[in-house]
Amino acid sequence: MKNSKDIVVVKSFGETEPFSRGKVYRSLKKAGVSGRAADDIVARIEKRLYQNIKTSDIFKMIKAELKKEHPQEAVKFNLKEGMRNLGPDGFSFEKYIKEILMRCGFSVKIDRYVPGRCIAYETDILAENEKTVYFGECKYRNRAGERIDLSICMKLFAAAIDVKAGNYFKKEIDKGKEIRPILITNAKFSNQAIRYAECQGIRLLGWNYPKNNGLEKMIDAQKLYPITILPSFKKYMNEPFGKAGVMLSEDLLQIKDLAKFCEKVSLPKQKIQCLLNEAKALLPDNSLIAKI
Repeated sequence: MKNSKDIVVVKSFGETEPFSRGKVYRSLKKAGVSGRAADDIVARIEKRLYQNIKTSDIFKMIKAELKKEHPQEAVKFNLKEGMRNLGPDGFSFEKYIKEILMRCGFSVKIDRYVPGRCIAYETDILAENEKTVYFGECKYRNRAGERIDLSICMKLFAAAIDVKAGNYFKKEIDKGKEIRPILITNAKFSNQAIRYAECQGIRLLGWNYPKNNGLEKMIDAQKLYPITILPSFKKYMNEPFGKAGVMLSEDLLQIKDLAKFCEKVSLPKQKIQCLLNEAKALLPDNSLIAKI
């Protein structure tokens, strides 16, 4: 086998880069794998590498290795892909972000029109705490490797200027609260978008941004894992689970009557039981368990 440093990896949009042992190691650590176990897994992955391997194939290898001995970490490792499986059917990215921000102490409204001095703007999220009112956009991306670019930040900043020139937030301003635009995504931001947002005072929250305090860190800290992270969850389940108000993995552990719930979502008990078992493995300390 060639030295892993000589292996070229093909990313989702066709770009290439050298294989990075450090990236794989860090992704395993983020999922909760110990340093020694992460080293062992990386070593096994390196033995199976070949020239021009796709990043998606490396991802599959890592998941397969984790499933053998680290089932809980395997589910956590699936967070990024699980979030990309959030969709418009049943529950949306905006609803998921609302749950996260509410757990962080914000009062949250979604899908509102906010009037500016010139026109009104369709706003995905309004989040308020004792110091700040955030208003802005939730940008969901379902393809690996997609980034939020400069143009989206510029559009939001233009809207923010008009909104601040109006009177919509007068009461909040009188209370001394800061009014600030925010852009939230399950993807990453381009370097230009970050530079512009930092310069113009736009709050960004995305994958690994801010550094070491990104969206995935908030999710992990609050254990607000979407149900789409579970290995047995399929896309056709989005709509029935959304209608039933079950968006988070922890929601499954609050089901009191499994048979009644299966009837409600029109899905067989066996499939729901698989999801429930995976949720229990992911959240072993959760005291709310289903009565089966």
